[in-house]
Amino acid sequence: MADKENLSRLSRILEIYMRFMNGEVINKKDEANRYGVNEKTIQRDIEEIRSFISSGSSRYGTIDNIVYDRRIKGYYLEKVYNSKLSNSEILAICKILLDSRAFTKTEMQNMLEKLVELCVPRENQRLVRDLILNEEFHYIEPHHGKVFIDKMLELGQAIRKTKYVEIDYMRTKDKAVVRRKLKPLAIMFSEYYFYLTAFIDDEEVRKDFDVINDSFPTIYRIDRIQKLKVLNESFHIPYKDRFEEGEFRKRIQFMYGGKLQKITFKYFGGSPEPVLDRLPTAKIVSEDETGITITAEVFGKGIDMWLRSQGDSVKILSKN
Repeated sequence: MADKENLSRLSRILEIYMRFMNGEVINKKDEANRYGVNEKTIQRDIEEIRSFISSGSSRYGTIDNIVYDRRIKGYYLEKVYNSKLSNSEILAICKILLDSRAFTKTEMQNMLEKLVELCVPRENQRLVRDLILNEEFHYIEPHHGKVFIDKMLELGQAIRKTKYVEIDYMRTKDKAVVRRKLKPLAIMFSEYYFYLTAFIDDEEVRKDFDVINDSFPTIYRIDRIQKLKVLNESFHIPYKDRFEEGEFRKRIQFMYGGKLQKITFKYFGGSPEPVLDRLPTAKIVSEDETGITITAEVFGKGIDMWLRSQGDSVKILSKN
């Protein structure tokens, strides 16, 4: 008789466990009626399942828990993977996304909702949503109003497969639309916009550029790409000439292309931290009572914009 009772109890616990794993909500009263036992028995079953799940969490790479939700008047299995981001990390990412102002308002709202829904435990979602609610409500989308995420993925696939792309691109200076055949290298983000860095394949076009040397890629705002076609034709760049996105990123300001140059300047603005963070290649050469002498390697003319923005806090000593 005892064996039959134990078998019945084990079968009941396993059935409830499997229903938890299938995402079902377990109501104590309903389960008591289903199995012909009292609610205290079902509560003990749930506690045993909770204890079993807790003991196996570290081995299986998940932090699972049986959670009671008053709104649905039942228990459910909350499955949280160790690799998931914490509430604090999700909040930080949401804040960075909002501050980027890189997407339309609809896109931004969809992304934020998915991040919170998928990465934050149910009981903490309201907290995270409340912390970003005001900023999300007052979010101002970029003036171009373009949706280009799918285009960005196409470019990413072309980069990965080293395929030529052909684009119709609206130039900034005169709004003219020009066609370019490119070797796409990398997708980058800076100051509200996503950019494609690429080598131009047309010598006739390149001869009119300030920098002809192929080691310096051209830069295109992705939202200004009117049409995109990934060609079947592949290109090859020798390993020694490969584009190193991280190194390029350290040396470019405001995504203005141009030749590599070395600048040296005197800084009078107090702590040099903002300069060192703005210019990752910057090094302090010397420091005295008159100011701090700093040198840095940079690409293009974007550095001139930054230097002018510093006003009397900066004095250029040399550029070459």
